[in-house]
Amino acid sequence: MSENRDHSAEAAIRRVVEDYVEGMVFADEARLRRAFHAQAKIIGHYQGALEWLSLDAFVAAILGAGSVEVNGPPFWEIQAIDVTGDAAAVKLIDDYFDLRFTDYLSLLLIGQRWVIVNKVYYLHP
Repeated sequence: MSENRDHSAEAAIRRVVEDYVEGMVFADEARLRRAFHAQAKIIGHYQGALEWLSLDAFVAAILGAGSVEVNGPPFWEIQAIDVTGDAAAVKLIDDYFDLRFTDYLSLLLIGQRWVIVNKVYYLHP
């Protein structure tokens, strides 16, 4: 992949990550569904139990919790983006309510659109 295509892919991936984080923080179903593939899985340990959620279950949980009150933009920081062809991985640190997560997002370019196909997370103590 050329350097220009790398920059273009990274910019598109950053927009997907922004849709994911802001969709989660502001309980915006449309942005969450735009960021994730319909068959994506969300996996990690939450409150001592293994979570292995479908996108529908994840969206329902986010909508049930409601929007987070934030002063300014929500905190999120991309630690790494790795792109090879039509596959990518993102390491992300983000805050949701008073919780800090490290997310590992797997993305795939489907058609002309990057989407998250898998999210594995770590909830910091």
